Amino acid sequence: MVDQSLLARLPKVDQLMNRDDLLELISCVPRQLVLKAVRQAIDELRQAIMEGVELPLARLSDQAVALRAAELARQLAQPSLRSLVNATGVVVHTNLGRSLLPEAALKRLIDLNRTYTNLEYNLEKGARGSRYDHVAEILQEITGAEAALVVNNNAAAVFLALQTLAQGREVIVSRGQLVEIGGSFRIPEVMARSGAILHEVGSTNKTHLHDYENAINDQTAMLLKVHTSNFAVVGFHSAVPIPELAELGKKYGLPVMDDLGSGCFMDLSIFGLPKEPTAQEALHQGADLVTFSGDKLLGGPQAGIILGRADLVERLRKNAMNRALRIDKLTLAALEATLELYRDSAKAIQQIPTLHMLSLGYKTLAGRAARLAGQLNGMGLERLKVTTRRGISKVGGGALPLAEPATRLLDISIDGLSPTALEAALRSWSKPVICRLEDGHLLMDVRTLLPGDGSVIAEALTFLAS
Repeated sequence: MVDQSLLARLPKVDQLMNRDDLLELISCVPRQLVLKAVRQAIDELRQAIMEGVELPLARLSDQAVALRAAELARQLAQPSLRSLVNATGVVVHTNLGRSLLPEAALKRLIDLNRTYTNLEYNLEKGARGSRYDHVAEILQEITGAEAALVVNNNAAAVFLALQTLAQGREVIVSRGQLVEIGGSFRIPEVMARSGAILHEVGSTNKTHLHDYENAINDQTAMLLKVHTSNFAVVGFHSAVPIPELAELGKKYGLPVMDDLGSGCFMDLSIFGLPKEPTAQEALHQGADLVTFSGDKLLGGPQAGIILGRADLVERLRKNAMNRALRIDKLTLAALEATLELYRDSAKAIQQIPTLHMLSLGYKTLAGRAARLAGQLNGMGLERLKVTTRRGISKVGGGALPLAEPATRLLDISIDGLSPTALEAALRSWSKPVICRLEDGHLLMDVRTLLPGDGSVIAEALTFLAS
């Protein structure tokens, strides 16, 4: 039976809203959020009473309910999209925002978005210009492409190319390259949406040049190669390389498109990682069009980059669908600033966070881990224990699935807290700390920690271990 006397003790909304502590809170949190929080705090207690939960009378006091309302109001005021600490060791973490922008790109974003710009204005002619020109020239310079176009992501780049060049006609693809990437983006489905007709050839593990040639007919519009960037086939397998496809395309007058997926401008094997095809190599080997992402291994903002033959790129540019897929001035500003760093490879490695993190050697990471572990253990918290151990990082972003660069991990435990509870508590911190749970251990990979992250981790652990 519901205790009506407890319901009668619940504070009134107006009564709480006129308290000095909540009036002070309203100076930094919008009034409607405080009001919503007050009602929620009262509703929580009312629901508990209705369910027969035993509540101490102190929980029903104005002060207690106001404290709970203030806590809820601050939670409601938190932005949904927030900064956090990536201690997972996944460099291009899709769920955590993928690549971090270089400082040069951040500065350009601020500088060009607090004033008017020549986004679509040709300063030489004093007339309307094209937004695409701002990055086309530097992309051509870096890669040697005849022409370049940038849309809002690589899925859009693939879609635009297929719809423009192959709508209602066949595109030949190896059966082993009908990939699915994050968000259930599948090559067969995007091809169907574009109006192109899939003609798959070969087998899952082996496709030969004659498979492509035997499939060519009057309805063929394109030969498409898709880089299997997010998985690897090992053992008895083979695929047709771009130079051979390019020769076949020339023989029959068909364009060859190479979808690199993640894509990059730099040979990552210099970091001890597996060899990944670069955009420059794909073009040099004869691909007529090359598409890839701007926000993965390239280390820039989300974008879909299209490079290749000038006549084909111009057809894509003129497609009315291009307007629906175009990039905005923020992306253009950040992308141009990122691309400029690639004019000097040493500068790119140092200043593009994705490349810099991937370049870090084990000795450097071991030193970082030792220093942070020493700092945490030196805080004098009896319940806290921090050790270091060898581990592996991941590239992420659907790239280099077999790469396992060596790293150093912090193994963190707090007496009285299970690893699962500790992980959840760190994830709920004011600046969330995202860690790894492996084999019953909570681990932090120092590869992806940024300057200042150590202080956030120390603050959170101090609170949890005190």
